[in-house]
Parts: sequence; C-alpha cells; structure tokens
Amino acid sequence: MKNIMLAVTGLSPQVITETMYALHQDNRKVDAIHAITTRDGKERIYADLLAGETGYYFRYLEEYGIETSSIDFGHRNIHVITDEHGNEIPDILRESDNEYLIKKCLELTFRFTSDPENSVFFSVAGGRKTMSSCLTLAAQMYGRKQDRLYHVLVSPEFESSRDFYYPPKKSRPIELKDKDGHPFFKETRYAEVSLIHMPFFSVREQLAPDLLKEPRDPATLMLALIKEDSYRLVVNLISRKIVYKTIELDLMPSHMALYTFFALQKKNCSKEVETCSDCTECFLDTQSIFERQGEITDIYRKVSGARPLNEMSDTGIINLTTENFNMYKGKMKKELLNRFGPYALKDLEIASAGSRPNTRYGIMMDRSKIEIVY
Repeated sequence: MKNIMLAVTGLSPQVITETMYALHQDNRKVDAIHAITTRDGKERIYADLLAGETGYYFRYLEEYGIETSSIDFGHRNIHVITDEHGNEIPDILRESDNEYLIKKCLELTFRFTSDPENSVFFSVAGGRKTMSSCLTLAAQMYGRKQDRLYHVLVSPEFESSRDFYYPPKKSRPIELKDKDGHPFFKETRYAEVSLIHMPFFSVREQLAPDLLKEPRDPATLMLALIKEDSYRLVVNLISRKIVYKTIELDLMPSHMALYTFFALQKKNCSKEVETCSDCTECFLDTQSIFERQGEITDIYRKVSGARPLNEMSDTGIINLTTENFNMYKGKMKKELLNRFGPYALKDLEIASAGSRPNTRYGIMMDRSKIEIVY
C-alpha cells in the first residue's frame, strides 16, 4: 500500500516537515507528498523546503537517515490554485478564490483516492482555515476506509517560529518570541509535535457510480446525497429565497422578482402536455418580456418592501433593457451554479432557446415541480 500525504499549506511550509516528522514518529511511512497552496505559498516551499541541500526537507531526510529516493516530493508535486484563465492565485481572499481552492482539493482527492492501492493522509494543519475546511470536505466526499485525516499540534512558542521546521535529533537553542513579542532562546528538545487523528465521515459509498467517474463540484455532490422521490423547486417570495432539494439560495430583491416572473410564466402555461421539461412553448423573447414590465415591477414591489418606486433607480429591474436583462440573467446563473451545481443548472436557470434575433427565454423545469409561495 502506497501512502500519499496530501497537505494544504500557506506561508508556513514547515507544516509539511512537521507532519512528516509526526507521521514517522507514529511509524507511518510516507511514499509521496503533494501540497495544495497559493502562488506565494509555492515560493515559500521552493525557498524553504526544496532549496537543494539547504532546504529543510532535505535536511530532515539526511538527519533522520531517510533516502531521498524513497519519497516522491519535488516541484511537480506542488499544486498551485489557479483561476479559470490558469493564473496562479497569490492568496485566498475572495469567494471566487475559495471556489478555485475547493475545485483543486476535490480534483486531487478524487485522483489519489481512485487507486485502491493508495492510502491518502490528508494533512489539514496548514494554510488559512478555509483551506483546511476545503480539504476536509474533499476527504468526506471521496475518502475511503484506508484514508486518514490528520492535524498536527506544535508547542505554541515553536509553532510561531519561522525557524522551526521539525525537532532535530540533537537539541539546539532556537530564538523564539513570547506573547509580547520579546525574543528569548529555548532548546528544541522542549518542542512537542503531536499527530492528531481527526475522525471524518465519508459519503463516498452513497454516491452513484457515475459520480465517481470524474471529480464533481460540491453542489452536485451535495444534491446527489439528498434522496427524494419527488423533488420540487420552491420560489418563496416571503423569505426571498428559492429552495431545491432542501438546499436554499437567498436572492436579492431584483433577482427574486425576475426569477419569480419566469417561474410564474412556466407555472401558468396552459399547453396540454404530459411533461413540459423539454418544452419551450412558454418562453418569451425580450420584447415580450419588456412589454410585461409592469408584472415584474409588481413582484419587485412585493419583495422589496414599502419603498416608493419613484425613489428607486430607473435603470434597474423596474426599467429592463437588453443590457441589464442580460446582466441580471448572467449574475443569477452564477448564483444558481455555485449553489446547486451544473447538473441542476439546466433545470433551474433562465435558459435561452432559438438563435438571434429570435432568442426566447424561460425555465426548463417541469411546471408540476414548481411551487410559488406568496
């Protein structure tokens, strides 16, 4: 069985050597190390751990008599989080950054857990808290019985030191700082590095086989776990949210008004068909939508409160144009995608049918599954 350590790291790459040290002290061999990090984190790993003979990773191997060739770890094992254009993200600061992080964690976890001859040691000790959370989520989705989730606890005064990477065999004094930032020296023999086995609950066996053919997004995986004989789309104007398979999405008033308009259009269609999920009879072109501006405005008034319409912007939802209609539709599509995933999106989004200039818009979901709460 090959043991792969998959770690998240930020600007403190010593969590890799600390975790490796803790695993070895627990008699758990490591055959390969892979790290998920940011652009800035990558540079720290290169400079601090993998800088030739001076890198702390190689120092650790030499000091503890471990053959370099026995562990697969190098530049190609550093997986940097990138955006949709392939640009490396310097730090996790925005929601979009976190989405790319989740994607990377799921992709690598899926890859390493696809081989039954591998055991994966998930290390969640490094990086921002959101990095630990995302890797834990990936472990819960794809982890197996032989996989393990670990955290590493280091004595507080040593944990905050930029010069501590692992307890050396021969103790030496190291400069630390007290809680007030004053420097002092302490022997490394007092450093404690503890391996914490974190229990996690895997849902892998509850996923359908087709969901294990390639990595999926979190929303699709979550929805797949909800078993309902008859699921519904609930458009709730009172709470200003839509609910699908018990998962909720809060919408701002303008988005709620436009979405409700299309839900009502589908719900009130009178065409006699057994199922209307593939029918676009009720879809509207932009001119027809603009001619019914009054209906959209009335819904907006209902969900936005008592604010007088003459105090509202005349360039927004109460005065739709082709430009802002497309803007609203695009933003709502992104919200639905992020919350419910691509496989639910085709039923839930304001979809288009036909080609320009005869494009029409509507919701594909079967009207019998739509419920509107006033």
